[in-house]
Amino acid sequence: MKFQSTSTAAALLLGQAFALPLPSSNIFRREVPQEHSHDVFLSITNEALAKSNPKGITDAVFGLLGNAAAAGGAGSVTNLDCLKQETADQAFTNGKAAGDIRLMAGALVYQALERNTGKVGLASVTCTEQAVNPEIQAVKPHQDPASANAASINKGITLELAKQLKAIGADPNLALLSGTFAPGDLNDATGKGKACDDPDPTLGCIYSTGTLVLDASQDEVASAVAAVSQTFTGTGGIQATALVDLSKFSIANAQGSGAAPTPSANVATTSQAAAAATPTTASQAGNAASQTGASSSSETSTSTASGNNVQAFTGTLGGPPPPVVSGTGNRPFSVNGDTFVTVGAALQRSCSIQHNACANDANSGKLSGGVGQCDTQNTQCTAAAASGATSNNDSSAANNTATDSSAASGTAANGNAAGAAGSFGSCSNPSIKFANGLDGRTEPAFAPVDEADFNHGSALNIKVIADFICDRLNSSCKAGAAVVSTCQSASAAASQLQGQAAADAFNKALGVSAN
Repeated sequence: MKFQSTSTAAALLLGQAFALPLPSSNIFRREVPQEHSHDVFLSITNEALAKSNPKGITDAVFGLLGNAAAAGGAGSVTNLDCLKQETADQAFTNGKAAGDIRLMAGALVYQALERNTGKVGLASVTCTEQAVNPEIQAVKPHQDPASANAASINKGITLELAKQLKAIGADPNLALLSGTFAPGDLNDATGKGKACDDPDPTLGCIYSTGTLVLDASQDEVASAVAAVSQTFTGTGGIQATALVDLSKFSIANAQGSGAAPTPSANVATTSQAAAAATPTTASQAGNAASQTGASSSSETSTSTASGNNVQAFTGTLGGPPPPVVSGTGNRPFSVNGDTFVTVGAALQRSCSIQHNACANDANSGKLSGGVGQCDTQNTQCTAAAASGATSNNDSSAANNTATDSSAASGTAANGNAAGAAGSFGSCSNPSIKFANGLDGRTEPAFAPVDEADFNHGSALNIKVIADFICDRLNSSCKAGAAVVSTCQSASAAASQLQGQAAADAFNKALGVSAN
């Protein structure tokens, strides 16, 4: 195949025609992505890169290629493992300087696109350099969909991208367009996988051929970004639904692709809200565990409601949050008939249901003032949920933490580290520090304590670090759903505080220490 410039039609659709000279190339045999799969975001990134390109990067497409092919267009970039990040970083910097949200969003999505690897099932090499922009640093490239744990990893990447998009004032659903193809055959000697490389007159062949596999649902994106506040004000923009019909694409789940995802603890989809009216039976409890943030062990007893509502939040936009009824048994908390092991997961579900109802009312015109007020209310609700989960500290959560005396010494039965929230899977210490001099900064900032398990640069906003830790717990650490839910609640609560108090609140909720 040859490198080809993205179409003028695509550029015109997105606001400005441009043309960048591209060199001819030999044919490269490689796994996706192909040059033309996500054309629209390469177009935007090249447009931003044209504003200032001190390192002389020839074209954004080179960042998607393996090092041998990338060298031909890397300019003065010497670490080819980081060419893609360098490209995204410069494009984002240029977009931010221009106050152009569209260019910034394009650079973020480009950063999340999958990079070429030599064969099907091989994950790409991670760039170990620090990006200039924390937004770019927070977003990692998608991995080959046939590589180990790719569905879970890629979903975490997409949801983190969605948060960064919302923070700059862009459409979070653009993150769904960063996804890749269905997993290829590990025995495919060509290395191509399930790919496309056909020039598309508008967007990219992964969209026009319907081969994009979404990493998450729109409901999951909405829930992930509910507590994210916009921190940048600019002009312009681009909407995912104006580009494609998202409903025509399949959604991957944690076990593979092509099927709807198992809903996470803090996501209330429309179908879940309808199903919530039917109480969970004993025979359904095992399946419900994976859908409600509860342990999927042999526990089969259902909640026996005592009538005590522990949902203390009083906001009423879209209606009050559903009651969180405490009771007895292994799953003692209930929301609209769905049962939960921990109060934190139950409170999160209650807040999410209220947020969805509020957003529906705002979008339909029943509630004036826009969806933004629903996001604000949800931030307040999740912060109250974090406080409520910590103060309740229920015995069921303690039972879910560990099952033997090793828990008393801070170690879960499976040998993994454990704090107040439970096992952190394969990771050890998800705490956050607040300190001076991080990454050469002149002001104090937040950063993960454990840089091995949670490799992220410092940030002035604790939520950038906290959300990254929560996503990593969910993806690579494989922590329990209750732990992830507690982490998300802790992140929302900490974001309402400042400085050391914010770090202390996050760490206390997870039962860890920064020392």
